[in-house]
Amino acid sequence: MGIYLNPGNKGFWESIRSEIYVDKTNLISCTNALLNTEDKFVCVSRPRRFGKSMALKMLAAYYSRGCNSAELFKGLKIEDSDTFQIHLNKYNVIFLNMQQFLIEAGSGNITEYLESELLEELFEEYGDILTERNVGIAAALRKIYAKTDNQFIFLIDEWDCMMRERQQAENLQKQYLDFLRNLLKDQPYVALAYMTGILPVKKHGQHSALNMFWEYSMTGQFTFEEYTGFTEEEVKELCREYDMDFFTISNWYDGYSFRRFKHIYNPRSVVAAMKNHVLSNFWTSTETYEALKLYIDMDFDGLKNDIVQMLGGERIKVNTLSFQNDMHTFRTKDDVLTLLIHLGYLGYSQETQEAFIPNKEIIGEFENAMSVSGWPEIMRILKASERLLSDTLSGDAASVAQGLDRAHTEAASILTYNDENSLSCAIGLAYYSARKDYRLIRELPSGRGFADVVFLPLPFVNKPALVVELKYDKTANAAIQQIKDRKYTQALADYTGEILLVGINYVKERKDKPHSCIIERVKKPH
Repeated sequence: MGIYLNPGNKGFWESIRSEIYVDKTNLISCTNALLNTEDKFVCVSRPRRFGKSMALKMLAAYYSRGCNSAELFKGLKIEDSDTFQIHLNKYNVIFLNMQQFLIEAGSGNITEYLESELLEELFEEYGDILTERNVGIAAALRKIYAKTDNQFIFLIDEWDCMMRERQQAENLQKQYLDFLRNLLKDQPYVALAYMTGILPVKKHGQHSALNMFWEYSMTGQFTFEEYTGFTEEEVKELCREYDMDFFTISNWYDGYSFRRFKHIYNPRSVVAAMKNHVLSNFWTSTETYEALKLYIDMDFDGLKNDIVQMLGGERIKVNTLSFQNDMHTFRTKDDVLTLLIHLGYLGYSQETQEAFIPNKEIIGEFENAMSVSGWPEIMRILKASERLLSDTLSGDAASVAQGLDRAHTEAASILTYNDENSLSCAIGLAYYSARKDYRLIRELPSGRGFADVVFLPLPFVNKPALVVELKYDKTANAAIQQIKDRKYTQALADYTGEILLVGINYVKERKDKPHSCIIERVKKPH
């Protein structure tokens, strides 16, 4: 076993010995199906701390020659696969952590340093074949394959570190991409190349020639959806084991959505919450909010408008196709938002092509970033939200109307429209603090239509549910009547407590008191 060549199974051994281990070994079935096919080049990008390195350690343990990993996989899901024994410890594995090479190369050339390190191990293992020292990695691997007929599996971690940490170094990036292309593309010794990072493959003019890679990113994980984070069933099982409330955990850490798996959870945060038996910003605490602040403060027309809408609970359309897959080439607001999707600060629905703020943990990070940025209007709304919720729960409709008026006015200074949609967005912001104890549901299907906004209390929260209906240039009475006529409270199928009906109207031409509000208490019949 070496450091880079056939690194063994200790990394995976440590994973399965951890207090919490969620079995993702069926990922191996997916990679087995790709071996020696046209689809053998795989780039899987996810946010930091989403289990990328752990997956690579598992693949290294499974494929690496020179170690017997059968016992490690005993009882795990992959053991039932027809291909399990076929490929177990049958390949030479080259495991490369590009972040390590970037750091250790210092001001030197990362690819030259990588080649010298890897060639040292290749000469040690295949000195009888590699008789000439003045040879590059690709040439050395071709000679080894020609003499032994043994193929290699490449596992590359932090593949994009050059793009993230040398953002302006276009020549170094080009050199790095050329190196990877020469190492992997059309080489007979490659059985599989599986690389991970935060960003998809960089588009770099003709050097997007890493086009042999199939990309699986946060805008489309496809085959790898189930292995991107924890699934809903996996989180439910952990909640049962650790006696944690699933709905509360969901409110904090759910929100990443794909085509088949609509609820993917942040694994780092779920594990930390279970082990510590407390809810907190575990994932975002591993990086300063300055990273998010940098991007949301960018001066692109419509960017602030979109951020405000998402803070208010809305989803916004994003064109992800123009993004250059780096961290400095931004031409439109959509490029910035696409980067935030890849970084994990935004969720994304591939079906609707909409972005959204996924959960309470990420909402808190936006709040931290805005508190030190040029967002004073929004921060005033958020800070006033505790009082607004208190006034709502006490039935003080006049104070609620005044609070919503202020929130709408503040939000309107950023929003580029002034209609029922802006009112809806402002209300989502105005009730920001309610998300501590409530799930905010937009346009909940119910009765004969959709309730505009429903605040459903989390389990064990002794507060009433809120059904909010918005009207524009009508009356608050009309809003309340619509809730009743269309039986919106039927949406709360499993809720039997008290419900507040909140009817809100905004009359555009009345400048003295544009908002009106009526609050009624009802008891849902059993």
